[in-house]
Amino acid sequence: MAVTVKTMRDIRTLSGQVGQVAMPYRAYMRISCLEMERFRRQQEKSSASHRIAIINARMCEIEAEKDKLLRALNERSANMSAANPAGGASSYTSPTRAGASRGFKIRY
Repeated sequence: MAVTVKTMRDIRTLSGQVGQVAMPYRAYMRISCLEMERFRRQQEKSSASHRIAIINARMCEIEAEKDKLLRALNERSANMSAANPAGGASSYTSPTRAGASRGFKIRY
């Protein structure tokens, strides 16, 4: 039978078995960290809500401006059709030139 030699590594200790509750300062530190993280998340949430409110307000402004422009266009087309009851072309005619159908040409 061989005799095994015991060294320092073979000595059993409780160093890795102590829980968080056994050291109250660690538990309080963890609670403090969690509270700080919760506070930061609340700030992020409120700033995101504020940004969403700004975006929603701008979207309402865009819709209002779009409706205003569409109403103006409808009134204009109604006025133009009332001025030209024959239903023909509108009173506005674009100036025509020779070669206007070829498009825009740049000379260097």
